[in-house]
Amino acid sequence: MKTSKILWVAASVALVSLYLTSCSVTIPEGAQAVEPFDQDRYLGKWYEIARLDFKFEKNLNQVTAEYTLNQDGSIKVKNRGYDYVKGKWKESIGKAKPVNLHDGNGRLKVSFFGPFYSGYNVVAVAADYKYALVFGNNLDYMWILSRTVTIPEDIKADYLDRAKKMGYKTGNLIWTEHK
Repeated sequence: MKTSKILWVAASVALVSLYLTSCSVTIPEGAQAVEPFDQDRYLGKWYEIARLDFKFEKNLNQVTAEYTLNQDGSIKVKNRGYDYVKGKWKESIGKAKPVNLHDGNGRLKVSFFGPFYSGYNVVAVAADYKYALVFGNNLDYMWILSRTVTIPEDIKADYLDRAKKMGYKTGNLIWTEHK
């Protein structure tokens, strides 16, 4: 009886710890989110220009992200891409919220899996909101986005330079193909 109670407490502590670490909403050390950040101007369709690959985007091209405002003030996130290996479209729907509603910066938390959030940090955005550089929680997640399927070379070079200075391995970027 005593052993099962100890195991139950240990399992509970482990689950809470797992939950808290899986809900990590951070920004890489030394990075600064855009401030002021205009959430309304950020809404709309973005084309992924480049990313650090991860399992949910593996083998995807023609990747887009569309952000629309929900009635509750959160942001609907619709990611879509073509899996060129399986020959079919893949889509994920999630939601985003500001990390701190009153900070006015580009730090958001995004969830595609219920209560589990991760960091989505807009660290650079063009004055006209046509191009953006986004860092995830850590140096494993990064995206270069554009309102069109291309990005000017000077913006691309600036974003790559910023990422390199932060420690990102920009040589590992996947350059998304669009048709």
